[in-house]
Amino acid sequence: MASKGNIGVTTENIFPVIKQFLYSDHEIFLRELVANAVDATQKLKTLASNGEFKGELGGLDVTIELDEKAKTLKVKDKGIGMTEEEVDKYINQIAFSSAGEFLEKYKDQAGNIIGHFGLGFYSSFMVSSKVTIETLSWKEGAKAVKWTCDGSPAYEMEECPKEDRGTTVTLYLDDDSAEFASKTKIRQLLDKYCKFMPVPVIFGKKQEWKDGKYVDTDEDEIINTVEPLWKKAPSDLKEEDYMKFYSDIYPGKEPPMFYIHLNVDYPFHLTGILYFPKIKERMAIERNNIQLYCDQMFVTDHVDNIVPDFLTLLHGVIDSPDIPLNVSRSYLQSDRNVKMISSYITKKVADRLDEIFSSSRKEYEDKWDNIKLFIEYGMLADEKFGERGLKFALVKNTDAKYFSLDEYQKAIETEQKDKDKKTVWLYASDVDAQYSYIEAAKNKGWDVLLLDCEVDSHFVNFLEQKLKDVRFARVDSDATENLIPKEDKLHLEMSVEDRRDLGTLFKSVLPTENEYYVEGDNLGEDAAPVLITQSEFMRRYRDMSMLGGGMNFYAEMPKSYEIKVNMQNPLIRKIWEAQKKQVAPQGKLPEDAPKDATEEEKKKAQEARQAVIEAHDEEVRGFGKANEILRQVADLALLSNGLLKGKALGDFIARSTKVAEDAFLK
Repeated sequence: MASKGNIGVTTENIFPVIKQFLYSDHEIFLRELVANAVDATQKLKTLASNGEFKGELGGLDVTIELDEKAKTLKVKDKGIGMTEEEVDKYINQIAFSSAGEFLEKYKDQAGNIIGHFGLGFYSSFMVSSKVTIETLSWKEGAKAVKWTCDGSPAYEMEECPKEDRGTTVTLYLDDDSAEFASKTKIRQLLDKYCKFMPVPVIFGKKQEWKDGKYVDTDEDEIINTVEPLWKKAPSDLKEEDYMKFYSDIYPGKEPPMFYIHLNVDYPFHLTGILYFPKIKERMAIERNNIQLYCDQMFVTDHVDNIVPDFLTLLHGVIDSPDIPLNVSRSYLQSDRNVKMISSYITKKVADRLDEIFSSSRKEYEDKWDNIKLFIEYGMLADEKFGERGLKFALVKNTDAKYFSLDEYQKAIETEQKDKDKKTVWLYASDVDAQYSYIEAAKNKGWDVLLLDCEVDSHFVNFLEQKLKDVRFARVDSDATENLIPKEDKLHLEMSVEDRRDLGTLFKSVLPTENEYYVEGDNLGEDAAPVLITQSEFMRRYRDMSMLGGGMNFYAEMPKSYEIKVNMQNPLIRKIWEAQKKQVAPQGKLPEDAPKDATEEEKKKAQEARQAVIEAHDEEVRGFGKANEILRQVADLALLSNGLLKGKALGDFIARSTKVAEDAFLK
């Protein structure tokens, strides 16, 4: 006898639906229906294993059938099915989860039961104008039931002629969801969400090439692998198994550097495999390549809340039934288990890196350039990983030799200790651009590291805090003689007027888009006439600001350079002497206005003083702009720092050519 009624919806059980709007992505419906079918199958296995079900299991699988013309989609299982009372309890009362109740009853026996909220079935109404359920329970004497609903609270339930155990859910797709009436689309969704389900999932037939086209065979097409690699014991697997699995889930990508197999049963359940991918271009790093599964059902590839941020750069799979999910399983909730799992993954990654560093040093060094960013970023982002990383982090010098941090400190501490008893770790960020500075340091018997990673400016700060009595200095941050001062240096004595003239003189031939701080120094007769450097502090913090971290004001400041003029260099001495001869010393400045002068009188006195200064500065600038030797030595310094561009570079080349021609003709 047919019965009619309204689906039970109460304020208490509808609230989660309202709060989360059920599912944000309509395609989720297929995952939820297949998950329900898998759950029903797993429940039957549990009942059979404990002796409650004594019948024949038969072939346990889930079948998806699509009729493209009729726009109907069926999900069929051979699981436990439902009685009329169970349909009324689990379908007609939203949010009453049969999986949750079953788990409570058989918590020590049931495995791989996915559903927790009882709402998955109702995702079908996001894409359907009508849904039917035909089901026959495993229980002896049960009668088959058909349930029909058009998406309103009204439903119909009646007996039906279904003879085989299990459930068939039929979706009558609505016009707005016509895209799901496509075999290609359904196969795509099954591949995305169901390719590792623990029960065989069948969709259509296998095909073969015949008479110039693909035709169906009689063999079912099983779209999933019921026992994925991460569920197997690591002792049963070989290197090639891990590499093949990687190529299967990331087709077309280069083989990874190495892998980590996760397998823990207590105090939480977690399996998975993480891979360190090979990076061609560091700035082209891809995130969100770790797939999260819940008992082999795909949940999301956004694992920010469960995997530490620096490890979201990895690839791979994590599977855990202990990760709490909200009703849509699209976002992770933060709780104690999540924090424990996050800590465990971090520890396992550190253990694996330590293992390779200790047992396969050559292999580790060969892979360092590709994993350096992961490790440095991890040490900066995670305190515990940072402490562990101090042991297995490497540095590479400009001769491509690798050292652990302890090894490097011991290698240079004798030669590169400054007057303050700090060991100075010299480094370059670009071997070609900083070649002359590197060679100058090497000529003094010093070693130079290559730090060319995007996070190295932050990492240098981190190491200065962690390593005792260590200071970092980039080789082009000062004159070579000043990088590792062995004693207090006597500064060049110059009058205030001469310092001003020197600054005005050189700024007259320097580009105007940057700021320059000019000072004279005694660097030796054989040293370069002009040295352009950037303050280690300002350059480092400017680089750090480019990666964020609350220091954006450094990035907004104009670039500034320190111009060190070697007053002992013969060319500079010649220029300086010529300037002294051709430009008269600054005249005596007019007296300041008396204290009791009016504001107008004070203003005029100040303007008079400024006029004298400006007149003198203009003469110095005129001399500088007309002096070819000055412009040449300034351009050489700019060129060595990559600061000579456009017309200025063209003028320099023409001027250099003329100098060469004049020398040849003489």
